[in-house]
Amino acid sequence: MNRCRVAVDTPAHSGLGDTLDYESEQPLAPGTLVRVPLGRRDVPGIVWPAEDTAGPDAPTDGASAEDFALKPVAEALASLPPLPPAWCQLVEFTARYYQRSVGEVALSVLPPELRKLDDAGLAKRMRLQDKRATKAADGRLASAAASAPALPDLTPEQATVLAAMEGAPPACHLLHGVTGSGKTEVYLRLAEAALAAGRQALVLVPEINLTPQLEARFVARFPGRRLVSLHSALTPAQRLAHWLAAHRGQADLVLGTRLAIFCPLPRLGLIVVDEEHDPSYKQQDGARYSARDLAVYRGKLEGATVLLGSATPSLETWHHAQTGRYPRLTMAERVGQGPLPSVHVIDMSQQPRPAPGEPPVALAPALKAAIEARVARGEQSLLFLNRRGFAPVLHCTACGWKSDCPHCSAWRVFHKLDRTLRCHHCAFTERVPRACPECGNLDIQPVGRGTEKLEEQVGELLPGARVARIDADTTRLKGSLEQQLAAVHAGDVDVLVGTQMVTKGHDFRRVTLVAAVDPDGALFTADFRAPERLFATLMQAAGRAGRAAEVAQRSEMWVQTYNPAHPLFAALKAHDYARFAASQLQEREMAGLPPFAHLALLRAEARDADVAEGFLRAAREQARTWADELGVGEQISLYAPVPPHVARVAGYERRQMLVESALRGPLQRLLAQWVHGLPSLRSQHKGVVRWAIDVDPLTI
Repeated sequence: MNRCRVAVDTPAHSGLGDTLDYESEQPLAPGTLVRVPLGRRDVPGIVWPAEDTAGPDAPTDGASAEDFALKPVAEALASLPPLPPAWCQLVEFTARYYQRSVGEVALSVLPPELRKLDDAGLAKRMRLQDKRATKAADGRLASAAASAPALPDLTPEQATVLAAMEGAPPACHLLHGVTGSGKTEVYLRLAEAALAAGRQALVLVPEINLTPQLEARFVARFPGRRLVSLHSALTPAQRLAHWLAAHRGQADLVLGTRLAIFCPLPRLGLIVVDEEHDPSYKQQDGARYSARDLAVYRGKLEGATVLLGSATPSLETWHHAQTGRYPRLTMAERVGQGPLPSVHVIDMSQQPRPAPGEPPVALAPALKAAIEARVARGEQSLLFLNRRGFAPVLHCTACGWKSDCPHCSAWRVFHKLDRTLRCHHCAFTERVPRACPECGNLDIQPVGRGTEKLEEQVGELLPGARVARIDADTTRLKGSLEQQLAAVHAGDVDVLVGTQMVTKGHDFRRVTLVAAVDPDGALFTADFRAPERLFATLMQAAGRAGRAAEVAQRSEMWVQTYNPAHPLFAALKAHDYARFAASQLQEREMAGLPPFAHLALLRAEARDADVAEGFLRAAREQARTWADELGVGEQISLYAPVPPHVARVAGYERRQMLVESALRGPLQRLLAQWVHGLPSLRSQHKGVVRWAIDVDPLTI
């Protein structure tokens, strides 16, 4: 019998290690998928690399051989090639750095369908896939022979960037290119070079709605190559088929969202992270990993070139480029030499005030006139408001009642089309009451503005204009987003109202005006990253205007704000990211914030806020003890527990505690010890439902 280590997903409170030992009649290569007994059930597992594969240790005095007998592996999925050693190393690094178990990370990043199949079922799937792949390959070859795509001429900046990367040893590069500068063409040329060298390319995008557009570009450029996508909108069967194609080397190109960073690729040569600054690359539950940071690590691990592309890089990435850690490549001109949109900042405090009882003005007169001029010329305008629904809250004018959520410390949003009050945190939904639930007053009014209300107001202000809205509410049905985007591209929309989902990555050729209707809410929050996020969002939104060279000269960005003197808007008017980043980094360094410090958050949830806080206070004392024993007490700061911005969600009170260090090493050493001691506190704080450590949190 052969002894093997197997990574299985065990509960964090079980006290079991990262891997468990089993025995097998046949030697099993590391990376082999297996099914093993755990308790009273069989669970999926992965044979994990081990230095020692000898038999079980001999029993100590007083223990019988039965006490140390290993359970046998129930089944090995021998039809599937083992996961490569580099994949196991990536998973192990992720588990260690983000303080999760190896088994949890390893199994959670596999396709759910794969975890359910036995070897016979998997072999059948693979045979069917091979037949389809053969037919599809014949079709791709015929298509490639019939229509080789004509390559567009490179701009001087694109040529310079590609020349700098050609022949360079694998490394991580930052591509800082303004919106419309042709970063996608650089990605295509680099992918072409990787494929010509017999390698595979992995392209990451922040959101699913960007996948179809980019996928179409890659399919058109590489008609003889197989491209697969990986994201949560796929069916389980599609996700498994695409994952298998990548793992078995049948797919040349993989395009996906953050989870695709764990896709096994035996010939990986290129990783592109498009819009690398986007917070969507950070996982917000389970193992809270950053796909962008793991892309950098994976590139180094597998000798692959990594390209981080953005018009507004994250301050961490920009800092690494400033200090020489990442070579920086710049594309400061748009394709066709068109100018960036001119930016107009409107002081809303100086605009005409509405009559008593009338709602606040949706569009300033100057902005309204500018949109009307676009409609008359057959051009398009995009209005950005990052708040969906009709109004953020309903309010009783008699007793002051507001549409709060009974399960969350947040308001329920008024959605006018279906007459509902909907909590965007826990999804609790009720019909809008006919009268105030507290006093019976019939006069309950919406307060504030969401995209649904803005769409209605614009329709009233611009009679005859074709107004459309794209947000999470209008794109729920499968295929609806593609249909709405197609209508915009076809010129069937004059004014598009949307949330952040339409402000990045889309190539709207007819849009010449973009307006941020109400960005002030993002300026003043407790989160130190708020200005960075808002500047990136506004810069990305501005980049939707004037992308076609023939209309670039008259493209504009309008910002309606009550704080026109804020330095963020001055940098936006000049399209000066470097100036904004320098001021933000100076503030961060003075305050001891990332990238000049390293953070972790311990979060706890309980029905009772005192229970959650008690758990965190006990954890804080435990951490102090560990820090002193490890000799890093002077290098670690442990702050008191505090509530987050939304303290209660779905009936659970949430509290968090910040851990800070100027150096990454001491923080990681503390966390590695601390994570094993925290389960022991649950017996003293039994009301705690869940807790989690978030390394490098995006929000605090």
